[in-house]
Amino acid sequence: MITYIQGKIAELTPAYVVIDSHGIGYEMNISLTTYSALEHLEEAKLYIHEAIREDAYTLYGFSDPRERSIFRELIGVSGVGANTARVILSSIPVSELEQAITGSDVNRLKSVKGVGAKTAERIIVDLKDKIKPSGDTLLIQAVPQSVAYDEAMAALMMLGFPKPQTVKALTRIFKDEPHLKVEQAIKKALAML
Repeated sequence: MITYIQGKIAELTPAYVVIDSHGIGYEMNISLTTYSALEHLEEAKLYIHEAIREDAYTLYGFSDPRERSIFRELIGVSGVGANTARVILSSIPVSELEQAITGSDVNRLKSVKGVGAKTAERIIVDLKDKIKPSGDTLLIQAVPQSVAYDEAMAALMMLGFPKPQTVKALTRIFKDEPHLKVEQAIKKALAML
């Protein structure tokens, strides 16, 4: 599982970026938010979400791990695919999106091209409890950002555990012990699942 890719920006468009990392060019789909963050840079570190299907292997890159977190939450909502999530993140800054979800602002979500009333309502219902206020900013609680979390998630899913239960278990584990090692996290999760 790829957590991030760091290297020189070989090509940059509003839709994708190519990062040259040690002589290998990685093409990643990006949001306009990430495009704006990369626009005047020569090198970048992008946080990755991999979408692996039978017919495609696609990388999505984010300049901020928080944006990747909410992207992952959005694609977990029924009826919201990766492209719709990318359009949402291109149209609404992450902090505003989090406020729209926690504030049940259906109209703000409906203002995004391709998002209708039912989809907007589903996003709010599915994600409202996963986004919690924390000081001045709102942070996604469901997906802690750590390599150990990502590796434990991948291992448990390869063992056949369903993603929603795995996310719930690992979130609880890493919330209490954020610096846990992968092996310990997997053992604790197995006891909970």
